[in-house]
Amino acid sequence: QVQLVESGGGLLQAGGSLNLSCVASGSIFRMNTMGWYRQAPGKQRELVALMRSGRRTNVADSVQGRFTLSGDTYKNKVYLRMNSLQHEDKAVYYCNEKVMLVTGFSNDYWGQGTQVTVSS
Repeated sequence: QVQLVESGGGLLQAGGSLNLSCVASGSIFRMNTMGWYRQAPGKQRELVALMRSGRRTNVADSVQGRFTLSGDTYKNKVYLRMNSLQHEDKAVYYCNEKVMLVTGFSNDYWGQGTQVTVSS
């Protein structure tokens, strides 16, 4: 079983920057992805950024050019640099690790979430 711990959320004015951190501990797996999701009130949880097999990253269209994902899945650490924060970025941000199993199944593990609030 994996435990993920996020940190770095806070309250900022629009245009500000913030860094989120996620560290996973517990079991060690052969294959995994790590990333960040976010969920705003009244909306579904959405993928923000994803890192595959080391340091290959994909960032959602809504945050491209503003958010940068870094870290290393092999070290079970990912970071999200958020620049030019907008009101639409206000949400609870969750770290995720997806463990790929040789059976063809996968397991998802989630952090507790960290709140990002953007004021006017």
